[in-house]
Amino acid sequence: MTKQQTPGRAAADSGRATAHPDIFADTIAQMTWFEVDQAAKDGAILLWAFGVIEQHGPHLPTGTDVYVPSLQLRQVRILLAERGVKALIVPPFYWGINDVSSGFPASYQVRPSSMVELMADVFGSIRQDGFTHVFCVSGHGDALHNRTILQGVKTGSERTGLDISFVTDAALATRLGLELSDPYLTLRAPAPPSPARFVDVHAGQWETSVMMHACPGLVRENLRSNLESTNYGPNDLAEWRKGREHARGKTPLGYFGDPAAASPEEGERWVADSARCLADAIERRLKDRRR
Repeated sequence: MTKQQTPGRAAADSGRATAHPDIFADTIAQMTWFEVDQAAKDGAILLWAFGVIEQHGPHLPTGTDVYVPSLQLRQVRILLAERGVKALIVPPFYWGINDVSSGFPASYQVRPSSMVELMADVFGSIRQDGFTHVFCVSGHGDALHNRTILQGVKTGSERTGLDISFVTDAALATRLGLELSDPYLTLRAPAPPSPARFVDVHAGQWETSVMMHACPGLVRENLRSNLESTNYGPNDLAEWRKGREHARGKTPLGYFGDPAAASPEEGERWVADSARCLADAIERRLKDRRR
């Protein structure tokens, strides 16, 4: 399939998902209030993933940016438990901001102010439960989405007194124009580099690989394997990031990268490496706060 072709309905139907992973898996949504209350008394920390519902090409579900960080946090929780840190996972946040892909159907947005206020309200409830540390992780690369997460973290911290931070790497923080010394940031080591030859940022090789590993039943394999690489560079990326008609004109099928080169093995390696980087950063902040 070329970059200009549009997959037909019959092709899409034949690749429809047969597995439905539970985004509440291993979160406090599956616990009783007695269990959550006891965890707070035991000093557990909270992990919270921030994704969006957004188009991810003809081959991945619109919830990809929710599934990927949710999987990461399940692995992070296991790693932290092995290090003696008890963690609970908050159900993922998925009504976010889609500046870049807002020209596509099924890419939903909320106002930044609404997102900040909702975050702050939830942080207030978390404070009432007795938790003291919350670590927020983004599964979506949109600049405004991530700036809004940080603003929600700051607002929530100021109103509740909780130690809340946005866990990200220096590259994203720099792209967002943030100070690396910002006390509301927890800096992690960079994610493993993509093996792709060209720029691969959205529904391409690495993201498709993670979904093939984590949620294979949600990948439209009959479409994925025939998608051509976009073969784009930094200038194309800059044009795509202008959003709306620019993004849709640059990537008419909604992906930026090489989905056909993806593999579940690559996805498994990426999740393991990124989860370790997140766990290291979280553990480091907790130790710093205890000094």
